[in-house]
Amino acid sequence: MTLHDLLGPLLQPAFHLGTVPTTWAELLGFVTGGVNVWLVVRQNILNWPIGIANVILLGLVFLDGGLYADAGLQIVYIGLQAYGWWVWLYGGEGRDDLPVTRTSRTTWTALVAAGAATTAALTWLLATRTDSTVPFWDALTTALSLMAIYGQSRKLLESWWIWITADLVYIPLYFYKDLKLTSALYIIFLTLCVLGLNAWRKDLRAQAAPVPA
Repeated sequence: MTLHDLLGPLLQPAFHLGTVPTTWAELLGFVTGGVNVWLVVRQNILNWPIGIANVILLGLVFLDGGLYADAGLQIVYIGLQAYGWWVWLYGGEGRDDLPVTRTSRTTWTALVAAGAATTAALTWLLATRTDSTVPFWDALTTALSLMAIYGQSRKLLESWWIWITADLVYIPLYFYKDLKLTSALYIIFLTLCVLGLNAWRKDLRAQAAPVPA
């Protein structure tokens, strides 16, 4: 049995939204994605293995839809998900659980510089080496997502703001590419990101609160 034989059924239509087919990969990506972000909001370690399943499914969807940078991003995500899993377990002081922290000015500078360079390089690559119809937007969302998941892996509060920015671009982009269910998923992601921002902010305040005598 070849890889195509194994994965092919996931790209078959599960149902149609109007005249637009929705594949099993997109449907399962919808479910695992929603569960994944909900677990991140709750700082539950199970978000990482479920996130790995989610990025594999969405990688198939994006590759099938011609979003090549987003498809390639999912491969990078697998490594970052494994890294984040380890850091959440052992990244705190004394190799214990990692607490929520703020993003330093140095980290922000490095993230923005890396994001701008990644966007420029991927835009050129997609425009000159693929048949992508949305090279800049595909590149931009890829760069923002890499910045956000790095921040998430370090439990940086501001990573939620980067996710929110990315989602505001993803929603119309996926709708334009006829990935209607995935576009709807990112509306849910956007809502969960706002909840996550507030939950992590409360956790950070709780850490700073004085301990009663």
